[in-house]
Amino acid sequence: MAKLNMVQAINLALKEEMQRDKDVIILGEDVGRDGGVFRVTEGLLDVFGAERVIDTPLAESGIVGVSIGMAARGLKPVAEIQFMGFIYPALDQISSHAARLRSRSRGRYTCPLVVRTPYGAGIKAPEHHSESTEALFCHMPGIKVVLPSTPYTAKGLLISAIRDPDPVVFLESARLYRLIKEEVPEGEYTIPLGKARLAQEGKDVTVISWGAMLHRCLQAAAGFSADVIDLMTLNPFDEETIYSSVKKTGRVVIVHEAPKTCGLGAEISASIAEEAMLFLKGPITRVTAYDAVLPLPKLEDYYMPTVERIKKGIEEVLKY
Repeated sequence: MAKLNMVQAINLALKEEMQRDKDVIILGEDVGRDGGVFRVTEGLLDVFGAERVIDTPLAESGIVGVSIGMAARGLKPVAEIQFMGFIYPALDQISSHAARLRSRSRGRYTCPLVVRTPYGAGIKAPEHHSESTEALFCHMPGIKVVLPSTPYTAKGLLISAIRDPDPVVFLESARLYRLIKEEVPEGEYTIPLGKARLAQEGKDVTVISWGAMLHRCLQAAAGFSADVIDLMTLNPFDEETIYSSVKKTGRVVIVHEAPKTCGLGAEISASIAEEAMLFLKGPITRVTAYDAVLPLPKLEDYYMPTVERIKKGIEEVLKY
């Protein structure tokens, strides 16, 4: 079994799904000849041709709008937006049309659309290239939000996203694209959407995270008896796994690289307070980025949650 990084795992998922299903189409800026800005779609044009791997104009609203039309007519488009900071022109298409198509048509149409985009800091990119605004999409009824943390989960989750009848925003950590390798099998396997995984098991504290921050959480949790939950699907998130862990440990730390105010950690905190308050032994702690515009590269490391900050959060909640 080959060891792949996340770029290779996602490329393999796309290739295998395109071979399996002729309705799967890839489109986006530079996805064909150049293979995408991070080379995630490299080589697919040669295999499937320009009718199924489509280089588009630089127009995010147009990319997603055309994809919605394709999806409504029975295709399964996978649209790439080069960076999360560029996705905002397409918010109207995602929220007003993709998310509502099933409801608006009273179930006559579905929208099997995947919008892929790299997110997050950690590669010292300039402004608009390091956003982490996943909570925007989690606030849109009708949109699933998926965010893998490893090459293995990236492949299985992407296959599930492509096969899902409803729109999925699939976020890929630019920092993780080539940071780690692990064994990724060829051939079909899926990871169900809406389910979290327990990346580490313990009894004293529950640490909840996703994407690039999961790996920092695992580093910070070394030496503690901690349940470390990899959320994987952010909307809908796996309440059952979270509540089960919280009832066992009684202490919670939530970590994300998005700003703190109205981040997904706030919704998770509120849900725990509503459903598992009596099991808590201390306040829920959030370790996040700051409520500030993401800084230029020299200050990036100060903006993101560090292993030290996460460890301090764990230590503080364990005092109760």
